[in-house]
Amino acid sequence: MSNWIIAEPVQRLVEAFERLPGIGPKTASRLAYYLLRAPDNLALDLADALHNLKENTVLCERCFNVTVTSPCPICSDPNRDQSTVCVVEEPLDVVALERTGVFHGLYHVLHGRISPLEGIGPEQLKIRELLVRLQNEPITEVLIATNPTLEGEATAMYIARQIRPLNLRITRLAQGLPVGGDLEYADLNTLSRALSGREEMQTGEG
Repeated sequence: MSNWIIAEPVQRLVEAFERLPGIGPKTASRLAYYLLRAPDNLALDLADALHNLKENTVLCERCFNVTVTSPCPICSDPNRDQSTVCVVEEPLDVVALERTGVFHGLYHVLHGRISPLEGIGPEQLKIRELLVRLQNEPITEVLIATNPTLEGEATAMYIARQIRPLNLRITRLAQGLPVGGDLEYADLNTLSRALSGREEMQTGEG
């Protein structure tokens, strides 16, 4: 369909939705026209929420999770186990793990995983910042909780090799998570068992 048939403001919104992950042209069009027909307050509330999202969120200076204050509530909580840090790919992974109520340590959010096909290397992730933390904080165990995908496993192995000279305990979530899955979609029981049964991670070096 020619773009001139669609009003320019609608077309801009469709294109904006298409840039979001998991949203194709048809879904983007349905969302745009839904908002067009919806009551004014729904569209305005959405616009306000998006503005608030960008204006009032920051990355925690310590763990790089998304927060409204830095350090974040988890890093600021004196009751958290300061000796254990759980390394995850995305902020949503923190949400998933916290829902289990099993892990009581700290977190470190990488904001992605190593993926050469997507042009993402270690330098694009918060790995250097993790190494700085490990040398300056009283951490004795690093639980690597990247997703059980090829990229997640490659990221875990890279991090483990970087950490190994620091003589820290390196663990990985126990088996039970579906291979190729994401932590944010795992059920609470599966995540709880994976946390409780975490195992020493082998780096493949002697």
